Amino acid sequence: MNPFTLYNPTKLIFGTGAVSKIAELVPQKARVLLVYGGGSVKKNGSYEQTVKALGKRKVVEFPGIEPNPEYETCLKAVAVIKKHKLDFILALGGGSVIDACKFIAAAALFKGKNPWKILTSYGAEIKAALPIGTVLTIPATGSEMNQNSVISRRATTEKLAFANDLVFPRFSALDPAFTLTLPDRQISNGVVDAFVHVMEQYCTRPSDAPIQDGFSETILRTLVSEGPKALRKKDDLAVRANIMLSATMALNKLICIGVPEDWSTHLIGHEITALYGIDHAQSLAIVLPKLLKYKSSSKGEKIVQLGKNVFGIEPKPKKAAIEKTIGVIAKFFKKMGVGTEFADYNIAGDAAKEVSENIAKHYGAIGENADITPKDVEKILRL
Repeated sequence: MNPFTLYNPTKLIFGTGAVSKIAELVPQKARVLLVYGGGSVKKNGSYEQTVKALGKRKVVEFPGIEPNPEYETCLKAVAVIKKHKLDFILALGGGSVIDACKFIAAAALFKGKNPWKILTSYGAEIKAALPIGTVLTIPATGSEMNQNSVISRRATTEKLAFANDLVFPRFSALDPAFTLTLPDRQISNGVVDAFVHVMEQYCTRPSDAPIQDGFSETILRTLVSEGPKALRKKDDLAVRANIMLSATMALNKLICIGVPEDWSTHLIGHEITALYGIDHAQSLAIVLPKLLKYKSSSKGEKIVQLGKNVFGIEPKPKKAAIEKTIGVIAKFFKKMGVGTEFADYNIAGDAAKEVSENIAKHYGAIGENADITPKDVEKILRL
């Protein structure tokens, strides 16, 4: 295990009625930008409860955040903040809304002329940010309890991530009841996204880290067990609670401390989404099984461990265990209704080449060992 520092200042409020607690957490004199996406928040009760909790505070609403939040939309929100002299941001929605709010919080206080530098510097240009709170309605990204954000720029077909401790949410309210009205597609995407988040931190190389591995395997087993149930039992609040907590714990720094991290599946997936507009989780489902197969020599030990401890697959012979484990992961994604091939999303043309060219433009070599080159990406996507 490597030396590490664990820092997470987000206060998590979990359970039925969690939103009422934000009345105590948003400063009484705060001037709030309330950010959300479409109309779903007005159907699941979260909007009404949030507005009630904010009480008589000055609130300006900013709806319309896209599923892959757009840079230009975020800049419009920054203009609203400056016009009304707002000093607190409340995100109401899923990971896209929360990611957008993190960028908005940083861009609102950015001193330079080009806020895009926040993304091209991976957050290093952030020197200050407005405080953020969140009310989560879609479990998936874990953005409610971390300092990460991903923003798209359709004009240049770019989708870039950044991270900075200044954009950790001050608090996040999680009520599983808000997820009962989600369509199957969002349930499926959320479970797959959370699963791959864990894999990026777990399926690298052995690190003598049984605590982190154990946490990771528990999250994965929970997602594999509860994900399909959520598609069958639409009103099972206990199932939704388990999925919601799994997604949060999958990316709040708990399981990555002291261990190597990969994130190549996400970086490749971001380019697929930027180029072809498919859902984030759909892009991950295309990449992960292929990447595991391509890197099975270096990831073999962890793949076998995963197969044994999560799926109950016999670890010997090793080659068979690796192949079976990768196959079971692909089957799980399909069981959740998320396809694993470009053809499942009607993506034509030479996607492998186009994606690898974008990886070359943005990153160069990626992966926990920095040994996945753009040429490797092309080979991975052709499997």
